[in-house]
Amino acid sequence: MSKYLATLKWGVDGSWDNQLLRLFLRDYCQISKRALADIKFNGGLLLQNGNEVTVRTLIKEGDEITVCLPQEKASSSLQPENLELDIVFEDEHLLVINKVAGMPTIPSREHPVHTLANAVLGYYVKKSICATFHAVNRLDKDTSGLLIVAKHRLAHDRLSKLQQEGLLNRFYTAIVMGRIKEGKGTINAPIGRMSNSIITREVRTDGKRAITHYIVRSISDHMTVVDIKLETGRTHQIRVHFSYLGHSLLGDELYGGRRDIMNRQALHCGHIQFQHPFSHRTITVTKGLPADMQNVLKKY
Repeated sequence: MSKYLATLKWGVDGSWDNQLLRLFLRDYCQISKRALADIKFNGGLLLQNGNEVTVRTLIKEGDEITVCLPQEKASSSLQPENLELDIVFEDEHLLVINKVAGMPTIPSREHPVHTLANAVLGYYVKKSICATFHAVNRLDKDTSGLLIVAKHRLAHDRLSKLQQEGLLNRFYTAIVMGRIKEGKGTINAPIGRMSNSIITREVRTDGKRAITHYIVRSISDHMTVVDIKLETGRTHQIRVHFSYLGHSLLGDELYGGRRDIMNRQALHCGHIQFQHPFSHRTITVTKGLPADMQNVLKKY
């Protein structure tokens, strides 16, 4: 088992010659003051050409700077569980997981165990990875598909910023009720919490900005298959927006969907594309529709 959670390396070019390592790490490597303190006080390490140094060290052109990130302790409120996980992509910085429908992302009062967070911690224990759970994006309990879990705080911070900058994109497929006439469209309608509920959301003028783009993939007599890209990420956004259009998701009883054909909302995140937070290469991950949605499309 490695003493460090992850190791990062950077080369120093001429523009940083004779500068403090602290400035290089903060401004070039984008490592925050808080993260540097975590490295210093919680077992991390800074190396200059293989030699241990501090942030007060002067660096030279041609130097290799190595940052060893310290191990992290899992939250005491999260219990590791040995549950099956469909891991589609993994490196030392992150996981992309295909979540099954029916599994909450994080524990709650109603679902304290058997969540994705519990399963990821169980996986970390099995692989001797000393980390805690950092969800970059979440999926509703009954939505299936891809989500990203960062393995350490620095990766989580960077992936969250990439998401805000539009460099982390999620694409969904939904089966909605009725026939959508337009081949494509954008739903731009603010979403807020219903005044009489802590769970249900609705389109309302005082809500937060919410934008959903869609393209119609196919139409049958009573339903439409749509491919969706989110521009924002509000709670229940896709479900609320299509209900607002008068085309509730099949199976989404909370927002007016019929349950006789499918017993959960017919929504799957099947495609994620993002810039890797450290290598900067584009990562594309795809996962096809789960069996329950495929069966509906075959029958209807």
